[in-house]
Parts: sequence; structure tokens; C-alpha cells
Amino acid sequence: MNGNQDVAIQRSASHRGYRFNRMELAGSLGDLGTLLPLSIGMILINGLNPLGLFAGVGLFYIFSGLYFNVTTPVEPMKVIGAYAIATGISASQIQASSLWIFIVLMIIGGTGIITPIGRSIPKPVIRGVQLSTGVLLVSQGIKLVLGTSTFQALRQAAEPFLNVQAVGPVPIGLVIGTLLGILTLLLLDNRRLPAAIVVVGAGIGTGLLLGTGEGLRQIQFGLYLPEWLPFGIPSAGDFTFALLVLVLPQIPMTLGNAVVANADLSRQYFPDDGHRVTYRSLCISMALASLISFFLGGMPMCHGAGGLASRYRFGARTAGSNLIIGTIFIALTLFLGNHLMGVIYLLPMSALGILLIFAGGQLSLTLLDMQTRKELFVPILVLGITLATNLAAGFLVGIAVAYALKSEKLSV
Repeated sequence: MNGNQDVAIQRSASHRGYRFNRMELAGSLGDLGTLLPLSIGMILINGLNPLGLFAGVGLFYIFSGLYFNVTTPVEPMKVIGAYAIATGISASQIQASSLWIFIVLMIIGGTGIITPIGRSIPKPVIRGVQLSTGVLLVSQGIKLVLGTSTFQALRQAAEPFLNVQAVGPVPIGLVIGTLLGILTLLLLDNRRLPAAIVVVGAGIGTGLLLGTGEGLRQIQFGLYLPEWLPFGIPSAGDFTFALLVLVLPQIPMTLGNAVVANADLSRQYFPDDGHRVTYRSLCISMALASLISFFLGGMPMCHGAGGLASRYRFGARTAGSNLIIGTIFIALTLFLGNHLMGVIYLLPMSALGILLIFAGGQLSLTLLDMQTRKELFVPILVLGITLATNLAAGFLVGIAVAYALKSEKLSV
């Protein structure tokens, strides 16, 4: 799809309000590739409560859609999630980080400090954050397909919830991922048979056919409500650890990706309807979501630019997509409780990987509006630093270099 077609779609989507159709459903599934692997990892490894976690996710989807009035992503905070899964920290420490995130983002957003900060960040740096996030998503998606992600390594299986791990010498995830990738390429712009619905539907079908059935046979329908503070109040040590080890490394990435890059992308996609997606409102939205997570025993959540790119690429154009997926999660938690994991386990990791790969590709292509050598150099530098260290470092160094390159005495 070329740039002119994208602009035409953006304009035609304006002032449509809420839509509830197959394209909105397909788009609503777009950021599951980011959401589910980290969520499942923190449930199985760190002991987070599935009912509280996914109830918080569902509420965040719904209230974000109602307020922002455009499709809005919901994702785990990746620095916190990745560190938690890799080190096996306690649920109480993750819970403490949620309260710290609430406090920090509420101060930054509530006082309005984020607005001048966001406006001072050069456009090439924003593109660098988007490019870096996109490349990281593609890389993580490929790992999920190959079975080499952190979560899969800890479970010692490429597809932990499938009975079949290989077809001859070929890992089963690679087989599933290849087939679903080809289907996605064929159907990416098909409005009658949207690609994301096919990927998720085929993935669930595979899980039903080849799955271990873990948790599926224990499903009991009922009426379940989240427990308030399921882990109690975190200790002073938990709060200290969470601030120093989890929150401080997370904040620069959140401001760069979930606030500045996300707001910029939303303005591109929704120039008429996205006026509520501001730096300040994004901070406050994520702060309130993390406060809900603190009380429900969930995880800190954010609005990532990668999730927005994915939702848009797979067809979401209105906040109806948020209400669809939010309602699905709320229904699963209300009627299945913690047994909902039996349904979540049906979706192979490789299917989630395919969603991530196309999400990352879409986000990376925002680089195409950089025109001069200096403009292109900054995103490439941010990407290089990100791959060598982390996105927060790339973001901060990119700002310094972008301002330095404004001098006519410097060239690249």
C-alpha cells in the first residue's frame, strides 16, 4: 500500500466514530504478539494472577478506546517484563513497580512537564525510536518462530503448549510460522478475509488439534471477580528494588516510545480524530492503568508505538477495535477466571511471532520520510546504540546528536 493510499484511508476513516466489523476485529488482534508472550511469562514465571492481569488489560483497552476515540494499543512495559521473566523476581516486586510507574507518570503528565519535553525532541530521534522498536519487534517475532525467545528457552520447548515439537528435522514453530507468514502476505490487504483473523484463527485451530490441552480440561464456567491486592502490600524492600532496578530503566523508553513516538504515529494515522492522543493524556492514561494493575496484581502497562502500527496495519481504524478486544478479555476473566489460561495456551508462540514481525515492519517504515543525510543518520545511530545497549540509551544519545547536527559545521 503506497503513501497516497494510506492518506486516503486515514481521511476516509475520519469522523466514523465506532466501527464493529471484521477489519476492526482483525486490527484488535494486532498487538497480541507483544501482549501475550510477556503476560504469559510473568504469570508462569513470576506468579502474577491471570484473572487480575487480564482484567486490567481488558479495562485498559476499553477505557483507552472510549477516551482517545481512535484505536489505541495496550502493551506490557517491556523493560520491566523482560527483566522480570529473565530473573524470576517476585510478583510483589512487579506490583510495587506498578505503583511507582503511576507516581512518576502522574507527576510528568499531570504537571504538563511532558509537553515541552516532547516538543523539544527532534523528528529524526522519534523516527529512530520507531525504527529501533520496529527492528526489536521483528527480531522478537523471529525468535518466537524459531523457538529461541527467553520464555521458550526457560520452558525448554519451542512450542511449550503443543504436543508436536518438530516435523522431521524442522522445528514445528518454523513450519507454522512459515505457513502463517505466507498467508499474511497474501491477505494483508484483503478486507473480506483479514490476515490477523486468519493468523489467530489458524493458530487456535492448531492448538486444538496439536495442543497439550494444558488447563483446557480444567475449565469451569462461573462468575469470577478479581481479588483486591492479591499479594498484599509490597514491602519497603520491594518498593526500593522496584524503583532502582525496574522503574528507572523503564521511564526513558516509555517516554520515547509509548509517549512521543506513539503520539507522533497517531497524528499520522488519525489527523482529524486523534486530537486527544497527546503527550500529557498518554502519560496520565498509562499512570491510571498501572494503578489499576497495582490493586489487581497485574503488570505495568503502556501504549506502544509498535502496537499502534500493528493494529493499524491489520485493519483497525476506530476505537471499536478497543471495545472488541477489551470485551473479549473482560468476558474471559469474568466467566473463566484463572481458567482462561487454557484458552490463551491454544495460540502457538509462532503465530504471535508472525504478528510481531509484521507489526515491526510497519513501524520501521515510518523512516521513509527522512530525506537528508543528517536526518537519516540519527535514526540509524539510535538503532545501532539500541542494539548494542538499550532503547533508553539510544533515545538520549540520539537527542544530543540530533541537536549537534543542526550546526552547519558538522556533516555526515
